[in-house]
Amino acid sequence: MQFKTRTHTCGELRENNIGENVVLNGWVDTRRDLGGLIFIDLRDRYGITQIVFEPTFDKEAHEQASVLRNEFVISIEGKVRKRPEGTENAALPTGQVDIMVNKLIILNEAKTPPFPIKNEIDTSEDVRLKYRYLDLRRPAFQKNLLMRHKMYQLVRKYFDENNFVEVETPVLMKSTPEGARDYLVPSRIHKGKFYALPQSPQQYKQLLMVSGLDRYFQIVKCFRDEDLRADRQPEFTQIDVEMSFIDQENIFQVVEGLMKLLYKEIWDKELTLPLPRLSFNDAMEKYGSDKPDIRFDLEMVTLNHVFENTSFKVFQDHIKNKGVITGMVAPGCGEYTRNQLDVLTDFVKKQGAGGLIWMRVKDNELDAPIAKFLTDDEKKNLTSALNAKPGDLIFILTGPRLKVLSIMGSLRMEMARRLELIKPDSAPKLLWVTDFPLFEWDEQTKRYYAMHHPFTSPRLEDVDFMESDPGRVRARAYDLVLNGSEVAGGSIRIHNADLQAKMFKALGISDEEAEYKFGFLMNAFKFGAPPHGGIAFGFDRMAMIFAGENSIRDVIAFPKTASAISLMDDAPSTVSEEQLKELYIKIR
Repeated sequence: MQFKTRTHTCGELRENNIGENVVLNGWVDTRRDLGGLIFIDLRDRYGITQIVFEPTFDKEAHEQASVLRNEFVISIEGKVRKRPEGTENAALPTGQVDIMVNKLIILNEAKTPPFPIKNEIDTSEDVRLKYRYLDLRRPAFQKNLLMRHKMYQLVRKYFDENNFVEVETPVLMKSTPEGARDYLVPSRIHKGKFYALPQSPQQYKQLLMVSGLDRYFQIVKCFRDEDLRADRQPEFTQIDVEMSFIDQENIFQVVEGLMKLLYKEIWDKELTLPLPRLSFNDAMEKYGSDKPDIRFDLEMVTLNHVFENTSFKVFQDHIKNKGVITGMVAPGCGEYTRNQLDVLTDFVKKQGAGGLIWMRVKDNELDAPIAKFLTDDEKKNLTSALNAKPGDLIFILTGPRLKVLSIMGSLRMEMARRLELIKPDSAPKLLWVTDFPLFEWDEQTKRYYAMHHPFTSPRLEDVDFMESDPGRVRARAYDLVLNGSEVAGGSIRIHNADLQAKMFKALGISDEEAEYKFGFLMNAFKFGAPPHGGIAFGFDRMAMIFAGENSIRDVIAFPKTASAISLMDDAPSTVSEEQLKELYIKIR
């Protein structure tokens, strides 16, 4: 039987529609039989409307409805009425009305789903990923995808209004592995050669600046063959941005304008501008992270000055070796038991610390195993530097600077969890982290790597240190941090061939290797490259935070598991011997 196109959605009808004849299409959400009456909640992505099959109103439709079960797809015609007094449902926007059905068409029957199509379920994620098309019927998921759609539209409109040009860049490109592992695509036409899927359109967007396009953006798929976690996927979405003839402040202005728009349109919150800024060094010293969560206090304090003349050998040695002594107060935790303190000690040891120094703050003393090694002045200066009060608990770590600061940062987050400092209604906090090191040292390979990528410009006043003291060089790089997650990162780029050559040399990249990997970009710079810079947003992660979720899988329609498998369609999968032969590939 031919069904009619719907006149309304399942979330649309109100009291002003009473008396109208309507057509609805959707899925059976729930079914209730009450003394001959059959009540169906009919669902589509817009909402739920109650429909009623009554034998005295239409006997044929009522008989047909006897076979309806959850997730049947149906089309109905009927008359809108006001619900009988006392049966209204204030939880539904449509809850003041229902529909008396006089025509039913069953468009498709459905097997019983492997889990209920409702928000609160305890089904394992693997089962839900296997039946992702059913999981996506749940209202919470549809809400997330609709929010993501809205973010897409806001982003495009914002950049268009600010004279940015959306340009698509290639998905098959040259492999230039400098960060994560590339996904490689074999070429059938060119035997033994491979394309790579882009980790980022970095080089293409710089070439677009050389091309004179001035302001570029793209919402783009990127690919990284790396180990996964809750907020990573092998394929992910970026908002990619690049601008010419600008400095860092121009980038900040554009990005802050976009974030202000998203705050208002998605969260209905006002974002105060300009955003606060922290240098990399300050972020590490205060919060133990280059993506600090500042929704709560618990600031760390560097204590080297307190113990600069100490006789305590552990502190002496680390100060002498340019290490750090960092401390943090856990307010009101002075009564922690020895067992609780042992658990926290084990926590930092698993992060790589040698141990944890703790001190209970009493009225006139510090109760701690190391108290006997400290002078009265050191104890007084310590409590003063940390602003510690009786009843508080002091934690101290010491050792190599960045390693120890990072471990204390992890302990800071653990104490925030234990003390429940991040409330569900905590105001979101957004900030810039700036002045990153240009290089980071890798102890295993005994060489420097680019902390961001090899096209990041050094601070111009630090260029002279690139050969003599690379660890001292700061980058013109910046990250945008929201609630302790990096949601965007970028830099001012190197646009000068000589400075780029100096960068490659500092990274141990030979002229031949640079020419092979990046020659097309270096050659482009010789034809007049403007000063330029940009930023890339991790769109999935940002959508996750705006949706209030804990995993980016909850804002992606068809994600992979933590082991990069699609359970729904069994990807990756084997391919035929014929396909492999065409690509000149043999599986060992």
